[in-house]
Amino acid sequence: MKSFAPRLLIACALVAGGLLLSNHALPAAGPFNASGLGLDSGKPIAVNADSFLADLKGETGTYTGNVIVTQGEVKLHADEVTVLAPGGRAQRMEAKGHVIVDSPSGQAVGDNGVYDVAAQNLRLTGHVVLTQDANVMRGSELQVSMATGIATLSAAPQTPGEAPGRVQGLFAPAQKQDTAAPPAATSAAPAAPAAQPPANP
Repeated sequence: MKSFAPRLLIACALVAGGLLLSNHALPAAGPFNASGLGLDSGKPIAVNADSFLADLKGETGTYTGNVIVTQGEVKLHADEVTVLAPGGRAQRMEAKGHVIVDSPSGQAVGDNGVYDVAAQNLRLTGHVVLTQDANVMRGSELQVSMATGIATLSAAPQTPGEAPGRVQGLFAPAQKQDTAAPPAATSAAPAAPAAQPPANP
């Protein structure tokens, strides 16, 4: 449980940070080893979408329609991804609609995601579901600080004005491997041949 939750929560932040590293707008990601999650900032970033709109005055670029952003072994899926890059330096990335982050460490799902470069903070909202193998965590908001290395998963109240909801987690115990040596095979030793009487002269 201790290793599952942080790695899975940080996977979202690493993929978002990696998308912006190509613009040299974000320093190296603190204490986390990106390569362990399959993210290699030295690898090219591939973006596939149905369409792309560049707003030169607003200094934004927006990909829409089944957007897939890939870097190394990490993929980000969304209905729409917008990058705000004033002066050509990415400062904010917004992913909207069916946001999915797939990495070797697991999967994170939400309705919307925002990455703030200056604050080095990722916010994933909506129906947030984190999975790794048979382990699952659920909430309504995930916040990850790349600067401090702190990840927080929270749940909104079911009805406005009520107390906050509760985060849900289900963790499957690790299966123990049977290391006992199998019993040694035993076989009966062949019986010694009976002594033959001496031959008569």
